[in-house]
Amino acid sequence: MKTIAIVQARMGSTRFPGKVMKAVVGKPLIELLLLRLRRSRLVQEIVVGTSTDPANSPLVDCVRGLGFACEQGSENDVLLRYADICRNHDADVVVRVTGDCPLIDPQIVDGCINGFFRDPCDYFSNIDPATYPDGLDVEVFSAAALLKAEKEAVSANDREHVTPYLRKSEQFRRGNVRFERDLSALRWTVDEPVDLEVIERVFEAFHPRLDFGFEEILKLCEDHPDLFSSNKGIRRNEGGEIGTGQKLWKRARAVIPGGNMLLSKRSEMFLPDQWPAYFSRASGCTVWDLDGRALTDVSIMGIGTNILGYGHPEVDAAVVDTVARGNMSTLNCPEEVYLAERLVAMHPWADMVRFARSGGEANAIAIRIARAASGRDKIAICGYHGWHDWYLSANLADDSSLDGHLLPGLEPRGVPRRLAGTTLPFAYNDPAGLEQLLKANPDIGVIKMEVSRNDGPAPGFLERVRQLADRHRAVLIFDECTSGFRETLGGLHKKYTVDPDIAMFGKALGNGYAITATIGRREVMQAAQSTFISSTFWTERIGPAAALKTLEVMEREKTWEAITATGNAIRSRWQTLADRHGLGLTHWGLPALTGFTIKSANALAYKTLITQEMLAKGYLAGNSVYVSIAHTPEVLNGYFECLNPIFGLIRECEGGRDVMQLLKGPVCHAGFRRLN
Repeated sequence: MKTIAIVQARMGSTRFPGKVMKAVVGKPLIELLLLRLRRSRLVQEIVVGTSTDPANSPLVDCVRGLGFACEQGSENDVLLRYADICRNHDADVVVRVTGDCPLIDPQIVDGCINGFFRDPCDYFSNIDPATYPDGLDVEVFSAAALLKAEKEAVSANDREHVTPYLRKSEQFRRGNVRFERDLSALRWTVDEPVDLEVIERVFEAFHPRLDFGFEEILKLCEDHPDLFSSNKGIRRNEGGEIGTGQKLWKRARAVIPGGNMLLSKRSEMFLPDQWPAYFSRASGCTVWDLDGRALTDVSIMGIGTNILGYGHPEVDAAVVDTVARGNMSTLNCPEEVYLAERLVAMHPWADMVRFARSGGEANAIAIRIARAASGRDKIAICGYHGWHDWYLSANLADDSSLDGHLLPGLEPRGVPRRLAGTTLPFAYNDPAGLEQLLKANPDIGVIKMEVSRNDGPAPGFLERVRQLADRHRAVLIFDECTSGFRETLGGLHKKYTVDPDIAMFGKALGNGYAITATIGRREVMQAAQSTFISSTFWTERIGPAAALKTLEVMEREKTWEAITATGNAIRSRWQTLADRHGLGLTHWGLPALTGFTIKSANALAYKTLITQEMLAKGYLAGNSVYVSIAHTPEVLNGYFECLNPIFGLIRECEGGRDVMQLLKGPVCHAGFRRLN
């Protein structure tokens, strides 16, 4: 019977691209693996199986240059790739080895082949269960079993990972070899850059020998554990347990500080180690992850950017038309004039507008203009207003100043010390506290606040803030980057009939396209001419074009009424579920930005549990919903049907069951604080 070893390898690893061609002791990893594997006495032929992706050309050239066969097949259907190689090489028995195992031991390979023939069976391995170190994995199976699995297996996981169908189907006879003690926690494979550090140390320790065996490596590990310490935190078979998005997230953290550009989108804020992290496309309230799985977004909808749902056809068509006609030129785009006029018409108190592309920029613009207009430097703030120096400087004098406004423990490193005392927080719904702050700091020239972030203003609060601003000749700024267009066509302040001197809008203004606006009274906004506020990409055309079409659709559909009604309905149904299961809830947020917290010391763990269990059911969900018009009754009915038994689990935990035993990973990180 002909026994061949198929080594699957590719250049496009999600977590560690090009790993099989990384050089160790002067040789690519794939070469080291093949040179060790060919010492097997029972393998008659070695074939490297890779995909037809052109990126694999260096791998193909290397393997063939070494005198080994190399076959190219499907990128994702690796089971088909194996079956084709099996047929092309007239194999009777196949040994599966992965290209990330350069320490493969030919004696262990032969032991598994002998076990396969001795039992006899259809499938034999040393991984079911695993007792050998990760990186010495060997699977042996008959060609007949492989071809049968290729014909019958349908799931993407079965076809990508080749052997799950053989291991879980009862129609195949299985065998396994165990080592005398369990060494499965040892990690001698290469999935991530830190793994390569361990492999390098092993090969260097035995250099120039390449014929060292498993027991020699084990003795090296026991005598010099420091050589093997780099990758101890990585779980065995983690690559098979996590999706492509989490693999890319782990890779991202090596090249991007924090992993991404926005704290609120980090996996740790949702479901550490399990969150899909990246999307391939989005439409309505459906997001497809990098593995092609469709997930219904009943969460934060792009952090509140898409009131009209993802990929709204009219907005996207306006953007496509803009791209076709050109996004940038030496001349200005006329759309910025049309958009400025539109925003002023919505807010009769305002006369002028400046545009930017992010909320942080809009906040910085508003502060610069207000300081220039008032002639004073100090700022009184209430709420969250971005990441810039002027805001984070509140934590220079007292590093807990922003705890009630943002996140606890924010370090103001990198913020000049001389800014200490220039930004002074005050509490929401506490006009007396603001009045006292203004009396103690007569050089405050700017009062900046969110109209509402969670609970609404108490009667007379906003009116009193307006009066205090007038009395102290301070510029009053309403930050509506989040609240804008949620309850009115324009700013939330229109609902309360209190006008600021400046207001900013972002997030929902362009339905997912980058555009923010700072609007204000003429006498204040003209101060922009006395300072320097300018940026090249504030003049691109896509943002204003998207905003104009977004506003048109909003006005036609009266979206602010629809999402407010939907948000109130969601809140009511949460409460109904809580009452059914005997749970206490605290509700917070605008109706269109609604959220809840379970009244329990385990609230954060329960939020994590909800996210974990809902993800398994095909939902992106937690304890808040940023409502869009894509959240139809049908979508919400499915969501609540899935949520109901999870509330039942939480009830059990409140009765004594350990919630930590239900979680498959760490508890998520805490998010933004409430204002009160």
